[in-house]
Amino acid sequence: MRRAAIAAALLLPLAALAQDSRADYLRLFDANGDGKVSEAEYVAYMSRGFERMDTNHDGVLESGELPGSRGKPITLKEYQDNLRRQFHKLDRHHHGYLDARELTAPPR
Repeated sequence: MRRAAIAAALLLPLAALAQDSRADYLRLFDANGDGKVSEAEYVAYMSRGFERMDTNHDGVLESGELPGSRGKPITLKEYQDNLRRQFHKLDRHHHGYLDARELTAPPR
């Protein structure tokens, strides 16, 4: 019994920390501050990576702009279409937005 109480006392701060980090991560995406991430917010935030990699700003990631300088070129539209599919996989409750838990869940 005492071990369980000690384990619970040790794990509670870790659980709070995990909650804080999830909430902090959600806030990065949550442009309107409503506590949830819409598809548009998800796509906008995640598209920042594309924009940083697109060094010539032509809307296409060429092989040389991709990590490791390998892979097929991809347009911004294709990239964002992939993000939309990813968003819907993460939206496990199918309510049209991501909460902190869904946003931080590993992809399936």
